[in-house]
Order: sequence, then C-alpha cells, then structure tokens
Amino acid sequence: MKQRKKPVVSARALKALAEQAREVAENAYSPYSKFKVGSALLLSNGEVVTGANVENASYGLTICAERSALVSAVSQFGPEIRVSAVAVANLNDAPSPPCGACRQVLAEFVLPDAPIVFPSAHGERTMAFSELMPMAFDMKLK
Repeated sequence: MKQRKKPVVSARALKALAEQAREVAENAYSPYSKFKVGSALLLSNGEVVTGANVENASYGLTICAERSALVSAVSQFGPEIRVSAVAVANLNDAPSPPCGACRQVLAEFVLPDAPIVFPSAHGERTMAFSELMPMAFDMKLK
C-alpha cells in the first residue's frame, strides 16, 4: 500500500480552523434539534471550505456540517481534492466529532493522518482521522 505524506498543520492553523467552524455554525438551519454545527476543511491546496448543518422535518434528509463543507469543496475544486485538516464546532459547547455517516464520506477525501479538531466548553480534542475512523469501508480491491 502506498504511503501518503503526513499533513503538516500547525496548532495555530488548527485553532483558526476551529474558529471558522464555530463562526459558520451561526448559519446552521436547525429549527428541530437547536444543535447548530459548523465545519471547516483545510484542503491540501491551502484553501478553507466551510459548511453548516441543514435540518429537515424529515430527519433523514438532514445534511451535517461536515458533508455540507465537503460537497462544497468538491463543487468548487473538483473530485481530486484532499483534506489536510477538519474542524467541527457547535454552539452548544459540546464536543462534536463527525458522526458515522460523515466519517465514512470524509474517508474518501481526508488524508489518514489529517488532524480532526472538535472544541467544546471543556477544551478541544484533536486526533488523526485514521484514529477516528480506523476501518472505513473501501470498495477498492487491494
């Protein structure tokens, strides 16, 4: 298996990314859960793309902030993008790691060692994506 280059993301860049995630959470549409979430993705090309959750009365049609940001990134920069870091924040000050569906969707674009940061009222947690999603589904035959 080909080794990918480990992304280099400074603590300062992660802090700024987390702040962008928190800011975009203000734009979330969450009239049902009142759980406003924002996500910011640092792409390997240096661009930052954000997204917010958008709920629907039919909960299954709701889109999470992480997938919102990723869809926007692909729309803007194409399917070859790679994500070097992810921040997820909410306005309830609860730690918000990506849900299982978001982890699986992100797995196709996020570099394995990319840091994922999710701040809360009790500090922030940062871990490598491969630690957050150790066994992502992969249809490619190895």
